[in-house]
Amino acid sequence: MATFKIVVSNPKSGIARQVEVSGEVAEKLIGKRIGDEIPVSELGINLSEIFGEEIPGSARLKIKGGTDRDGFSMRPDVHGPRRVKILVSRGPGFRPKERGERRKKTVRGNTISPEIVQINTVLLF
Repeated sequence: MATFKIVVSNPKSGIARQVEVSGEVAEKLIGKRIGDEIPVSELGINLSEIFGEEIPGSARLKIKGGTDRDGFSMRPDVHGPRRVKILVSRGPGFRPKERGERRKKTVRGNTISPEIVQINTVLLF
């Protein structure tokens, strides 16, 4: 059974909160990709209580990324739930020290699988 830590960022207030989900709620997230939107009502999370402000029932969470159990970040340009070594010059999982620097880095694909531990999301109203 999968367990995820969902980091929800509220762009209006600039606050981010972490929510842990497991069971059927976590199973609904498996197979979703970076960029997908999930209705908050489908997850059964009371965000109004967590953020301390009124959040409408029509709010959605947009998946922006995440990390797996070993700390490798998800990249939107790697398809599937796999972990691969790719040559990167910028973006998630790599911060170049010099201009034009490229390196081979291990990253995770853009699909949520049971190996993912943390999912980063943004609240959309």
